[in-house]
Amino acid sequence: MFNPVLVTVANQLIDFCNKGEEAEALATLYDEGVVSVEAAAMPGMERETYGLGDLKAKHDWWNNAHEVHETKAEGPFCFGDNQFTVIFNMDFTDKESGERTKAREIALYSVLDGKITREEFFYEA
Repeated sequence: MFNPVLVTVANQLIDFCNKGEEAEALATLYDEGVVSVEAAAMPGMERETYGLGDLKAKHDWWNNAHEVHETKAEGPFCFGDNQFTVIFNMDFTDKESGERTKAREIALYSVLDGKITREEFFYEA
């Protein structure tokens, strides 16, 4: 029913995320020119990140600034031939403030030629 390459990429991403292997996901599933868009700018960062190198730096910032207790990825929910969404449930502590947060977000991914070319994050209000 859906593009089998899309479904494969989506399932691999969820598997990597649920195993805590985001670095492997970045290395194998993402396009070098990927665009990442947050619903709001992270401290000291722009909302949009361009390129795999900058996306890796954003992941490094997140991992250095937070203690992640648990992340669960649900899905995928596919749309057409080249998009899917994932629901993320996260439990983390901000290392600077010590504040522990449980949050949900939805991520929309676009895939071209078997690689993630764009990701957009929607935060729960």
